[in-house]
Amino acid sequence: MFRVKYKTYKIVLVCLLVFYMIPKVQAQCTAALKINEILVINEDNFIDDYGKRSPWIEIYNSASGTVNIAGCFLTNDINEPRKYMVPKGDILTKIKPRQHILFWADNITTHGTFHLNFTLNPDEANFIALFDSDGKTLIDSVTIPVGQRANISYGLVEDGWDQKRLEKEIKLNSSYKSGNKLWVYYEKVTPNSNNRILDANSKIDNLEKNDNGGVGMTLTAMSVVFGGLIVLYLIFKVVGRVAILLSTRRTILASGITKEELKNIAQPSGEIFAAIAMAIYEATEMHDEENTIITIKNTARNYSPWNSKIYMLRETPSKK
Repeated sequence: MFRVKYKTYKIVLVCLLVFYMIPKVQAQCTAALKINEILVINEDNFIDDYGKRSPWIEIYNSASGTVNIAGCFLTNDINEPRKYMVPKGDILTKIKPRQHILFWADNITTHGTFHLNFTLNPDEANFIALFDSDGKTLIDSVTIPVGQRANISYGLVEDGWDQKRLEKEIKLNSSYKSGNKLWVYYEKVTPNSNNRILDANSKIDNLEKNDNGGVGMTLTAMSVVFGGLIVLYLIFKVVGRVAILLSTRRTILASGITKEELKNIAQPSGEIFAAIAMAIYEATEMHDEENTIITIKNTARNYSPWNSKIYMLRETPSKK
């Protein structure tokens, strides 16, 4: 009886621990969400499903798994963290790894899940914060400085970065050009896309600059081809030597002689092999004494094929 009760208590304890850990797992997932890019003045830029241009806020998922933003809160007032709760039950609130989601700050919640109940004021600094589903845990926040220009967004220098990630990149890569600015302005706004769009290939640009005539590329290509041929030659040479060594070893094992004795055995020359071949030919080849004479001999047959015409003809009658 005691053992049964002990097992029951153990199962209940495990279930409680599981239910206790679920909110923490959810919190760890939502912690990967980042406010990535904001456009305050939208005069000639991205439009929503209703054909209207409004300020928008882009959220980025920096995690390696899908994160559901449903139940989290977006606000522009630190004193009111639960200003807008992202509705639950919408499949579009699930943000795939390294992907984005866009919210419209148009103060028209009747337009759907992604339309907030507040807007952004271009004449003053705008504070934006993302809170977890408990309404207390701050996930991310940013203050957009006053003086924003139309159709120019304010976003992270790289998707999902923070100040530590920026400082680490600067230490590892001295040629990083962003300096110490985590937030920068983008004249080419990128809603629902990566902040930094690579419209040029640095390797190709460097090649055009340093090897405009293509001489270096030609020499490189030829070096690769001839280098490959040399490598193949060495491989075949090594394989041939290994095959000879293995053949010699098998001969030694089969005949029972030593390696020194095998070396003393004279190998037949090519002339000997040619003489042997000619002797075999002369012994097996059937021909006349003179190859230019054709000999025709009658062949006696001891059978009469049923379809042979010579056995079907009658003899010519004698007139005598």
